[in-house]
This record gives sequence, C-alpha cells and structure tokens, in this order.
Amino acid sequence: MLVVDDEPGVRTALRRGLTSEGMDVVALGDGDSALEAALTGGFDAVVLDVILPGLSGYRVLERLRAAGVGTPVLLVSAKDGEIDQADGLDLGADGYIVKPFSFVVLLAQLKALLRRRDAGSAAPRITVGELVVDPGTRSASWSGRDLELSPREFAVLHALAVRPDAVVGKDELRELVWGEGEPVSRNVVEVYVGYVRRKLTAAGAGEVLRTERGRGYRVGVP
Repeated sequence: MLVVDDEPGVRTALRRGLTSEGMDVVALGDGDSALEAALTGGFDAVVLDVILPGLSGYRVLERLRAAGVGTPVLLVSAKDGEIDQADGLDLGADGYIVKPFSFVVLLAQLKALLRRRDAGSAAPRITVGELVVDPGTRSASWSGRDLELSPREFAVLHALAVRPDAVVGKDELRELVWGEGEPVSRNVVEVYVGYVRRKLTAAGAGEVLRTERGRGYRVGVP
C-alpha cells in the first residue's frame, strides 16, 4: 500500500493504522516521489492526497493513468465540492474521501476498491451486440474499436452492460460503482453516464446506452 500525504502526522497515523490491518505500507510526502513509486505498479492501492509539494495528486493520477498503470487510487482532499470530486474521478480515481476523515471509513473504502479489483479480474467478458466489455483488462470496445474510458467510466458501463436490457436506477448505479461509503450525489452519476454516452456516440454506438425517463439507464442492442 502506498500512502502519499504532505502532513507527517497523517502519514504516521495511516501507516500505523494500515499496518495494524496487516498491510505493508510505504509512506511518501511529495508528488514526484509518489509518481516514481506508483509507476512501478507494485502496490495493491494508493492513498493519494490532492495537495502535495511538487506534482499535485491530480497530476500524479493523470500521469499514472496515461502510463497505463491501473492500480486503484483513493484520492484524499480537503475540498468537498461535487465538481472537485468529479474532476478527480474523471482523471481515473477509484474513490474520493474528504478531510477530515474517519480511519474506519477510509479503510472501508480501500477494502471496497480491492474487492472490486479482485472481482473484475475474475469476471467474464461481456458482449452486447458489437459492444465488448472486459472486466479483466478494464477495457471496452465497439465493433472492434477501443473505447477510451477512464476507470470510473468503465465501471459505469460495466455495471450497466452486465445486465443487458435491464433498467438500472440512479441510486442502484451509484451503489454499484461508488459503493455505500462515498458521498456521491445523483448529479455525479448523471455526469458520468453522460461521459460514457459521449464516448459511445463518438464510436458510433450512441443508441446502446439509453435513458429510461424516471427509471434509470439501460444498455442493450438498439
């Protein structure tokens, strides 16, 4: 486990707490060192503060995803606005927690991220018409053309595609993708569905993801 925070007290507390849970912890205090360590891909997950000396947490995350490193990342920030959360999640974060936070909540989110990662690696490939969603590689394509999805966008598409032609409500989709511990509003769910829809449309699959007014969303063959 990689913990990145510029506050020594926070680093110490998280190291002690996570170590007591049986995790091996490396704790760093700046963005440049964090990026160098995380690029190895040798960690189960990264707890990453947004405000750091050198590279910010956002930039570290952006460069990790650009390099193809899919390690689950839990962003930590003092900013609790929906736009801040959406920005972080769109860059490829798997979770977002606001300071000050409870260690119990942070631990629960980390365990949820690891469960989703493990479940994805064992799950079968899903095919809906020309749409292929592969949880093992966290990738998707339409008619052989790769869809450039962030990890969160992929999670939204997967949650819908795994039940083709079934309507998934906003609250259910929020729980499936973000889990119960994350303070994500229904507006954020709408934003991410919109991101996925735009990328499907760009690939010629705009009718695959449909909105059922007042009920939720459906993925199916047009």
